[in-house]
Amino acid sequence: MPPRKKPESEELRPRHPLDANAPPGEVLILAEAAAYLRLSEAEVLRSVDEQGLPARQIGKERRFLKAAIQQWLSAGRPSVTAKEAQLAVAGSWKDDPLVEAELSETYRRRGRSCLRD
Repeated sequence: MPPRKKPESEELRPRHPLDANAPPGEVLILAEAAAYLRLSEAEVLRSVDEQGLPARQIGKERRFLKAAIQQWLSAGRPSVTAKEAQLAVAGSWKDDPLVEAELSETYRRRGRSCLRD
């Protein structure tokens, strides 16, 4: 028996952006990404800022690559932002008793006076 051909109306019908069988390079707007993740738009934006959900700012709007969202979800752990990494390193020096001596030695080797002198 020959394979059944899809009716012409199905072939011409545009795919819904949230179709699970959609191509992997599909770009979503904020509302579509929120629906895909089953979150509010505010929660999606918070995830972009706080948990590294990948998005691009285009004009005044955000765009999300569906494949990137899937990869982010499968990673299971939010990525650390550059700012968070810098603050973690800076915070580790806070109570180090050798920081002042190392800073003074660095300035001495560079032929500069220490900023705190």
